[in-house]
Amino acid sequence: MMIVCFGELLIRLSATGRGLLMQSPAMDVHVGGAEANVAIALARLGHHTSMVSAVPDNALGDGAVAALRASGVDCGGVATLPGRMGLYFLSPGAGLRAAEIIYDRAGSSFATASASAFDFPRLLAGAARLHLSGITPALGPQSAELALSAAQAAADLGVPVSFDGNYRAQLWAAWNSNPQDILSRLIAHADILFGNHQDIALLLGRDFAGSGDDRRRAAAEAAFAAFPRLQLMASTARHVHDADRHQIAARTDTRDGHVQTDEIAISGIVDRIGAGDAFAAGVLHGLSQGDIAHAANTGLALACLKHGLPGDASLFGQRDIDAFLAGGSDVRR
Repeated sequence: MMIVCFGELLIRLSATGRGLLMQSPAMDVHVGGAEANVAIALARLGHHTSMVSAVPDNALGDGAVAALRASGVDCGGVATLPGRMGLYFLSPGAGLRAAEIIYDRAGSSFATASASAFDFPRLLAGAARLHLSGITPALGPQSAELALSAAQAAADLGVPVSFDGNYRAQLWAAWNSNPQDILSRLIAHADILFGNHQDIALLLGRDFAGSGDDRRRAAAEAAFAAFPRLQLMASTARHVHDADRHQIAARTDTRDGHVQTDEIAISGIVDRIGAGDAFAAGVLHGLSQGDIAHAANTGLALACLKHGLPGDASLFGQRDIDAFLAGGSDVRR
């Protein structure tokens, strides 16, 4: 059965090497977007995935669609609409200098699309799941209505919804938005939420006391009480030493309990962008194979692997996850 991912396809322009934007006359080009990254990662893991989006009728739109198709993603739901290609620019981090992102998405084919451009009942018919993120509604009122229409159509068809909070302050601040209301309406349709105690604090307008495990569990219980359809929350905790060295742990919470993994130290980071999308894909993949402990460890494995790969999306398969979990980091011959 098909996992449908709905969101904007983007082209990423990155400074070459680990330089600053405009330091070099050249830039590295990658295709991405949070939901597209999940679709690619799941397709690489053997799942049937479909992308629903909109791109312009030009070489940039064609190239973005071709990149997804090359990874096995069904792009029959990607519409060609007036507008431009959404872009973002990345200056990679190095040492104690943090990475920086500049968005250039206003007026894109996706951001200006109306709900009538997508026949959600047809696109979701027979789907196993709809995956959304908080980036789509952050783009503007029209995109917020798009996301709500997709979630409502899934609910009407009985299609489960997974939602990744992906809070982007820059995007929400660019218009007269109410993220608390819009995100709450979307999460009300979800059975799986990728988010942590900070996301829940934003949604419910309250802080959670304590630290570590107690605070995360209190936030999860508050989310389960506020959103009756919600059955699972998955999140990561990241400690950043510098751009090259992070420590990451994963967690899954259900109404009955939780699983917390040990931290994994990551060094020599190549590209951390898209690691959260890799985690989401890994959790969904892990849930299809086993329990919430397996999902947490699979999500963490795929997220860690993504840090060693340039570009937005995870391109790893099951063998890579198995090798990572087995603990072998030497050359595989």
